Amino acid sequence: MLSVIRVHLPSEVPIVGCELTPYVLLRRPDKTATTDDVPESSPLDGHFLKYRWYRVQSDKKVAICSVHPSREATLQCLGCIKTKVPVTKSYHCSTKCFTDAWQHHRVLHERAAAEGNDEEEELLRLNSSGSVSSILSTVSSLTNGSSSSVYPSAITQKTGAGGETLVEVGRSKTYTPMADDVGQVLKFECVVVNAETKQNVGHSCTILTSRVIPAPSPSPRRMIPVSGAVDSNGRPMSMGSFTVLSYNILADAYASSEIYSYCPTWALSWTYRRQNLLREIVKYHADIVCLQEVQNDHFDEFFAPELDKHGYQALFKRKTNEVFVGNTNTIDGCATFYRRDRFSHVKKYEVEFNKAAQSLTEALIPVPQKKIALNRLVKDNVALIVVLEAKFGNQAADIPGKRQLLCVANTHVNISHELKDVKLWQVHTLLKGLEKIAASADIPMLVCGDFNTVPASAPHSLLAVGKVDPMHPDLMVDPLGILRPHAKLTHHLPLVSAYSSFARMGGSLTAEQQRRRMDPASNEPLFTNCTRDFIGTLDYIFYTADTLTVESLLELLDEESLRKDTALPSPEWSSDHIALLAEFRCMPKTRR
Repeated sequence: MLSVIRVHLPSEVPIVGCELTPYVLLRRPDKTATTDDVPESSPLDGHFLKYRWYRVQSDKKVAICSVHPSREATLQCLGCIKTKVPVTKSYHCSTKCFTDAWQHHRVLHERAAAEGNDEEEELLRLNSSGSVSSILSTVSSLTNGSSSSVYPSAITQKTGAGGETLVEVGRSKTYTPMADDVGQVLKFECVVVNAETKQNVGHSCTILTSRVIPAPSPSPRRMIPVSGAVDSNGRPMSMGSFTVLSYNILADAYASSEIYSYCPTWALSWTYRRQNLLREIVKYHADIVCLQEVQNDHFDEFFAPELDKHGYQALFKRKTNEVFVGNTNTIDGCATFYRRDRFSHVKKYEVEFNKAAQSLTEALIPVPQKKIALNRLVKDNVALIVVLEAKFGNQAADIPGKRQLLCVANTHVNISHELKDVKLWQVHTLLKGLEKIAASADIPMLVCGDFNTVPASAPHSLLAVGKVDPMHPDLMVDPLGILRPHAKLTHHLPLVSAYSSFARMGGSLTAEQQRRRMDPASNEPLFTNCTRDFIGTLDYIFYTADTLTVESLLELLDEESLRKDTALPSPEWSSDHIALLAEFRCMPKTRR
């Protein structure tokens, strides 16, 4: 007879909006084990499985710490209560938690004060003193009954033992926690049922979760105007402009607890991260989205269908698999999405650096060295180039009857620090391909992605300056001689890094704040990748400055924004990279 051997949950912490699917191990009538579902519609030997989810509702009201969402809150910030800061951001689990998070938390008060409320401004003056005593004067203990819980009680349906009530919330194997579940424990029940009598057979197997927590969310990042063009009301002129997002989302295959041991396991799970990433991406409302490290299966099963609901058309280029060993469904690649109401697809080019490596070795490498050369050059990296046609007008650049085309390149360059020659060769190969497209059409270009190269490196110099200094130390690593002669390492695309626009902003407080988050030597962000082992810039959005101008940029993060002693990924930020977002406007082509 069918029986349940074991039930457990893949994640110890349930989160609002993140699907819960228990692992149910069954024993078939033939004594073999399986994890396949046995629904009522397809009984096995006259039996099927029945599932129930319950909310174990306690009279005790629980608030969750906004910094450590797996812990119960004991303090509440009174400043948040008196302002428009979301109440869930006001809870902390200890005095140390609140003081450690203060530099991040005070930003919430500053933004509330910017709305012009006198009471909020008074709180801001108090907060600005920065002393521990003044900070702690703004919190209240939740144990003295002075603050009511933000989570209301739900209507109960069934009474359990010990003063608790069971509220049935689901009848399928999978359940997605809701806001009403926050602070409560969930109970999963699985039982074998006779298909004919509909009676339970044997004992039910149950499992209890920890308390449900709200999905942690980072403080919103604002778009900062960098163009001097404003309308009559002093607002940035944006009619005819478009926005581009570039984001390495950290493939699940690479998100291991061994590498990211500092990130809670529940926050590292794909079921959690995918929802958090989707919320973040959708919130930016970008017209074009360039993602890297998108797994093949996640593109097909999640990102393409989910972003389709938000009006995006999807294109994907999977990495090649000559080096990769494993399930090909988990190979990652580059995914480009565009809003159907803003752009239409004209053409797609797929760049496989492995193919370019084959051509290079056939042409330049002596036969005895071909195998060694291919072992060094073949790394499965790719680029996806898409030509789009704008459906919107642009008064500054419109020529009656002329189509407004845009070329967008999305790439992920090889990660190995030792293969400096391979990184530079891949970037040079991509740029030469883009030059051919530029020669065939007068078209603005964007080059986005994770280049796995820091500012002032040879690949960055090639992108930003159009050439590499023959004395650059990176050129010393060239065992195959593929970078010689060094004079060939050039291109003629007038590329400029979008985020360098922050360095050219005026003297406003906002401009100064962003400049502090920039490297003055390279005019690039101080970091776009932040882990315990590395903090630096690897991601860029380059644009052709003779056909495009930057209107605004997504504000940069600083280390305080990531909270003290925190690296990425984290419960708030679900990748080890940060997203880059730029607003552009097409303009009549200018001569440099």
